[in-house]
Amino acid sequence: MTAGNDFDPDHPPELFSARLTPHRSLNRVGFLVVMAFVSVLSFAAGVVFLLMGAWPVFAFFGLDVLAIYWAFKISFRYAKAYEEIHLTPSELYVRRVSHRGHVVEFTFNPLWVQLDRKIHAEFGIERLYLVSKGRRISIGSFLGADEKASFSKALMTALQAARRGVTYNPLH
Repeated sequence: MTAGNDFDPDHPPELFSARLTPHRSLNRVGFLVVMAFVSVLSFAAGVVFLLMGAWPVFAFFGLDVLAIYWAFKISFRYAKAYEEIHLTPSELYVRRVSHRGHVVEFTFNPLWVQLDRKIHAEFGIERLYLVSKGRRISIGSFLGADEKASFSKALMTALQAARRGVTYNPLH
């Protein structure tokens, strides 16, 4: 037997693997550009009001810049959250990590798990759930409707492959 067609029952083949992360359209460089623009604009407007004698307005422009900075930092902190989903013929494993690093793990038998989709007529897929033996967990809550549709199609295909079982082809 060659290494190319070895079958190890302790490590079944992975049928599906995904890491879901929240979408963030602004990277670090973009953040620095936006903050520089807001800071320069606020400083210029604040100086105009300062020269007119309305010095408290200058301080409020500074507070606005701090508020925008704080909002971006919170957004970047929440971007650290992710979900990992791994499917083998004998196990569906979901690992959810929050932005604070808290980990929650779920394990399902792929023969019993169902993918439930909550669909809105106008907006598409709103929610995805894994349902098995009375347990129902939400997955991919931060994905957009098109991303949820693509993800659910790929996961359903993999779940169907898991239900068919492992196929061993000694020729490959």
